[in-house]
Amino acid sequence: MRILVIGAGISGLTTAIELAKKNHQITVFEAHTTYGGKMAEFKLGQYRFDAGPSLFTQPQWLLQILQSPIKEEFSYVQLPHLCHYFFPNNLQFQAPADPQAFINQASITFQEPKERIQQYLQKYQKIYQITKPVFLESSLHQLKTYLSPSGLKGIANLWRIDNFRSMDKANKQFFKNPQLQQLFNRYATYNGSNPYQAPATLNVISQLEIFDGAYLPKNGMRDIAEILYKQACQLGVEFHFNTPVDEITYQNNHVTGVKTKENWIPFDSIVSNVDVKVTYQKLLNIAPPKKIQQAENSSSALIFYWGIKKQFPQLDVHNIFFSGDYKQEFQHLFESHTLYNDPTVYINITSKVCNKDAPEGCENWFVMINAPANYGQDWENFRQIARKNILKKLSTILKTPIEPLIEEEDYLDPIRIEQRTGSNRGSLYGSSSNHQMSAFFRQANQSSDFKNLYFCGGSVHPGGGIPLCIQSGKIVSSLFPNA
Repeated sequence: MRILVIGAGISGLTTAIELAKKNHQITVFEAHTTYGGKMAEFKLGQYRFDAGPSLFTQPQWLLQILQSPIKEEFSYVQLPHLCHYFFPNNLQFQAPADPQAFINQASITFQEPKERIQQYLQKYQKIYQITKPVFLESSLHQLKTYLSPSGLKGIANLWRIDNFRSMDKANKQFFKNPQLQQLFNRYATYNGSNPYQAPATLNVISQLEIFDGAYLPKNGMRDIAEILYKQACQLGVEFHFNTPVDEITYQNNHVTGVKTKENWIPFDSIVSNVDVKVTYQKLLNIAPPKKIQQAENSSSALIFYWGIKKQFPQLDVHNIFFSGDYKQEFQHLFESHTLYNDPTVYINITSKVCNKDAPEGCENWFVMINAPANYGQDWENFRQIARKNILKKLSTILKTPIEPLIEEEDYLDPIRIEQRTGSNRGSLYGSSSNHQMSAFFRQANQSSDFKNLYFCGGSVHPGGGIPLCIQSGKIVSSLFPNA
């Protein structure tokens, strides 16, 4: 089959690789000058920055896609700590990567019984094992998924997946300490959701880190895009950069090809790695299915890239400075679509591991706060106020004036995210998971309107983030026969 993949993001690259392994003829059209989508990199002076995703988990899912000898070229390290947490009451918790050490240290820091933390982790590890075959490894919208042994087991255990209360309610019932509740609530942001609304099933997200660790490629996150592109080229995938698709053409219930600036090109099947709403509205020129149209947008982000002319030994690769009122922060994000004046601040510093990412004695700070999707807010004003609030917060906690240390600076906001990546309203993960049935409401990987149109990426099943985008590409490939 002659198959087109629109978009060379992580999921598009994965799809292209897996379909090429099935001996199909794969072409990729990418609107930009390079591959990787949100996983871009850039330099500010002598500082290198990963523009987008900063957390790498489940490396085995990536390695499963790669073939020797390319697989051996991919090098990464496991981080000794998952994250360094800073709370408003001066409490700090440097989360160890070892699960038992995590339990022991969390028990001491948060004054919670070890047994209770152990029970919590075991509960959601079991739920992860129940949901993984159905939700993460298969098409959720095909009958054969539910008739498979793992599917039947999943259906039989649906009552056990904690889908009828919020993450926050579950965490409050498990733990007395509000800081530990807040720590586990933060995992809702991994798919752009609100822990006070998202189902407690999503507490399984923490398992991907606590039991399997956090990692960093030797040259930064961009290495993931580099190795996938190299693998795709080795398998004969044909790439066309600077080639935006203007329209997907169709007849009756089949897509027939695409129109670019130059001409019309026919294809047997098309896989869109473009945001699903954008695919319908701009490429198909039709309204999205009602469940997609009505789905609440996930959160976006406001990111500052700062070249800092000082090193902070107390900071790790991943750092979180929590808000004093987490619930208020999420009300601002999802109800009033504004920024809270005391935001939770995330700082990623790859130069802690990748020495070349910053000059000697300096650090490259990727400073991010959660932001609402773009509904036409005054982002220039939002950005200026947020910058002041972030600098004040960090300067106070780190006991060092931060602004005088910034010698390079750039930013990324929902408007730029929307412009650069085509994400609907700048949402990082398409739709949020703020509903107990959100997993079932996500767009299927195969269109119900057009038999030979498929979808991959963070805006469709199974969701956003590097591991799930890889899984999305593998699921799409599974829907095609071998050539």
